[in-house]
Amino acid sequence: MPFEENLLNISLLDLESPDEEFESCTFTQCDFSEAELSKLKFIDCEFIECNLSNATLGNTALQNVSFIGCKLLGVHFEHANPFGIQLSFSESLLDHSSFYQMKLPGVKFNSCRLHFVDFTEALLKNATFQMCGLTGAIFYQTNLAKADFRTSESYSMNPEENIIKGASFSQSGIPGLLEKYGLNIE
Repeated sequence: MPFEENLLNISLLDLESPDEEFESCTFTQCDFSEAELSKLKFIDCEFIECNLSNATLGNTALQNVSFIGCKLLGVHFEHANPFGIQLSFSESLLDHSSFYQMKLPGVKFNSCRLHFVDFTEALLKNATFQMCGLTGAIFYQTNLAKADFRTSESYSMNPEENIIKGASFSQSGIPGLLEKYGLNIE
């Protein structure tokens, strides 16, 4: 039987069983930092102002899960169960996290800090990066077709090593696309 409730200021230790399914739950100000979340199921859930830094997501189901104002440092999302995975992030810190080889078409990052995040070989078609900081983010063999970077900053990617057809960039972001050529753009 899945949990269906609002959970405020809890840690994983407060839950009755570590093998639970959470459906339509809202987690607010919860501390799951360094928690073992493997094999848990989160369906139609929201995490608001939670800390999930360095949490382990081995085969964790994340179906229609939103993270709002969360701290998600060093999270390896690629270890989650890929079946039905659907994520969105708003006003969250994701530094040093990884989306390696993930299929996340249409994923939304809104006002997030994504410093040194690994997007290598990810499928991010139609992704939205709205007002995000992408310093040191790794884009290699990444499918970014029709992705929107117009309001983001500090990204750098090699157009020859990524699929960017139809992607949107601002004029101020052009240097991040030409960095490999060593040009001086003023």
